[in-house]
Amino acid sequence: MTACPILQFGTSRFLQAHVDLFVSEANAGPIAVVQTTGSPDSRRRIAGFRTTRPYPVHLRGLADGQPVDRTFAVNSIAAAFDADHDWHEVKRHFIHDAQWIISNTGDRGYEPHLDDRPNDAPPHGFPAKLTTLLHARWQAGAPAPTLLPCELISDNGRILRDAVLAIAQAWSLDPAFLAWLTDACRWMNSLVDRIVPTSLDPVGAIAEPYALWAIEDQPGFIPPCHHPDIRVVPDLAPYERLKLHILNLGHTVLAETWHAAGRNPNETVVQAIADPLMSGPLAIIYDSEVLPVFAALGMATEAATYRATVLDRFANPHLQHRLADIYVNHGAKKLRRIGAFLDLAHDVAPTHPTPILTRMLRSGID
Repeated sequence: MTACPILQFGTSRFLQAHVDLFVSEANAGPIAVVQTTGSPDSRRRIAGFRTTRPYPVHLRGLADGQPVDRTFAVNSIAAAFDADHDWHEVKRHFIHDAQWIISNTGDRGYEPHLDDRPNDAPPHGFPAKLTTLLHARWQAGAPAPTLLPCELISDNGRILRDAVLAIAQAWSLDPAFLAWLTDACRWMNSLVDRIVPTSLDPVGAIAEPYALWAIEDQPGFIPPCHHPDIRVVPDLAPYERLKLHILNLGHTVLAETWHAAGRNPNETVVQAIADPLMSGPLAIIYDSEVLPVFAALGMATEAATYRATVLDRFANPHLQHRLADIYVNHGAKKLRRIGAFLDLAHDVAPTHPTPILTRMLRSGID
C-alpha cells in the first residue's frame, strides 16, 4: 500500500476543497483520510474516496471583483479508512508513514468520552483516538509527528495537546510519554478560512475562490506542502482579528439589520449586499468604526485589503448563505464579534467613537 506522509482525520467538504486541494496543487502528499464518526455521510465519502480519483473541486465566485469559475481535479487522496472497521490499518499508517497529522473534526470534536479506555480499538472520542495512536508511535520508537488541527478554535494546537495530555494522565500512561508529547511533538496553531457551501456526490465540492491556511510558526516546522494560500506566520492574532472583526462582524451586522427590519426570511448575504438598505449601513460601520481601529493597530493596509476581499465574498452569487442561518445563536455571536471588537477598540483607540456598534450591542441579546 502507498505510504502516506499526511494522515487526515475528517472527510468534510471543507477539507476536500482546502487542505486536500492545496496538497494536490503542490504535487505533495499523498494523504490517507480517516473517518472519525459513524455518520452515514462520512461512510459514503470514504467509499467515494476509494472509487473516485481524482475528484472535482469547482471554485466559483469573485476575486478582485472579477468572476472566477475553475474546476480542479484533486488527486492527493491515496487511501481512505473507517476508524471503526480499519483501526489496524489506521494505526499502521500513523506509526510508520505519517509525518503530518491534520484534523477537522467539527465543533465538538475535542470533547472527551468518559468511557474511553486505552485498550479500545478504537476509542470513541477524537482526542482519545489520537492519544492511543501517539502512544503506539512512541512505543515503536518512531519520530514525533507534526500535528496541524484545522478546527475553528483559537489556539487549536495548544488546546488539542492539552486534551491529549489530560487523557494520557487519566490513563496513567508513562511520564516519559507525556514528556514526549510536550517536548517532541509539534502542536501547531492554525487558522483556516474558505466557504465551501456545496458537496458533490460521491466526493468533491463547490467552494469560493478565497482561501487561507495560516499556521503559527515554531522552530523546525516544515509545512506539508507549499502553496500560495498557506502562510506560515509568527503570530496568528492579526489574522484572527481580521476574520473575526471584519468577516464575522460583517455577517452579524447584516443579520442584525435583517432581523430588526423584519425582512424576507429567506434573504441571503448576496441579496443583502446588493441592497443599499443593507450594504449602506455595513459600509458606514466598516469605514467609520472598524477600519480606524485596525489603523490604530498598525494594520490599515491589511484591513482595507481584507475588507475588499470580504465584500467580494459577500457578493458571490454561488454562495446561498441565508441570513436566518447566520442569525442562529445571534446573542452569543454579537458578544464575540461586536463586543470583543469594542473591547479591542477601547484598548487601542480609546477616544475613537463607535456609536453604531455600541448601540447594536446594547439593543438586546436574544
